Amino acid sequence: KYFPLSVGVNMTDFSISGIIICVEKLVSHYGPVKVLDGVTFDVKKGEIFMVIGRSGCGKSTLLKQMCGLLKPTSGHIIYRGKDLAAMDEDELSAMQRTIGIAFQSSGLFNSMTVGENVAMPMREFGGVDPKLIDELVRYKLNLVGLAHAQHLMPSELSGGMRKRAGLARAIALDPDLVYFDEPSAGLDPIMAAGLDNMILKLKSLLNTTFVIVTHELDSIRLAADRILMLDMGEVIFCGTLEEAAASPVDRLRQFFDRRADDFIVQRNITS
Repeated sequence: KYFPLSVGVNMTDFSISGIIICVEKLVSHYGPVKVLDGVTFDVKKGEIFMVIGRSGCGKSTLLKQMCGLLKPTSGHIIYRGKDLAAMDEDELSAMQRTIGIAFQSSGLFNSMTVGENVAMPMREFGGVDPKLIDELVRYKLNLVGLAHAQHLMPSELSGGMRKRAGLARAIALDPDLVYFDEPSAGLDPIMAAGLDNMILKLKSLLNTTFVIVTHELDSIRLAADRILMLDMGEVIFCGTLEEAAASPVDRLRQFFDRRADDFIVQRNITS
């Protein structure tokens, strides 16, 4: 099992070590079912960190806990020197205003225009001068290639455009850290590649850190700086693509080689 060198690091050393968030010995349950079991890793500032694994392995649960949307059973999630798991409601709400979250479904409000969706965090949480909001909205939409869509309704956008609009809203307050759940889900390969390149562009321009849950091999190969693989709620690999290529972990090899589990193959043969 992978245990990063930063485990046990003094939280005041985070800025020196380049770590933006550290997860340590995280355990999570849904009722009696243990979903995450001792998950430990860290994310470095400015990297694209992708979480992979088969369905039901705990990826989305991990992302929700790193956003503060779910409380862990035990363990620590250290962000900006503070443990999310120990925060009260007010502290957690303040923390969530410093991160961006892009949902798989885009999460746009259908009753608002695209521009109004992007402006909402600025009006509600950002302390932004109201006179500057329209200009900032245009800038954020331009970053994701949607400068023309400010006055459109979400229903007038394609799936890929809605994903990009959701990303524009996620970066509305210039967060250092953005979480993205399955950005390529439901997109054709061309649109998915365009979104991947958009994420690379934002990383380059804004030094934004991305934590992305995905199962798309093309996205991983194009954009990932490091990947974390979960299996049965545990970390079985964390490292670069080069390290993944040299890894002997069979489940990781299955994922990259697109090999089915032996028992699934056997069942299909005998059924």
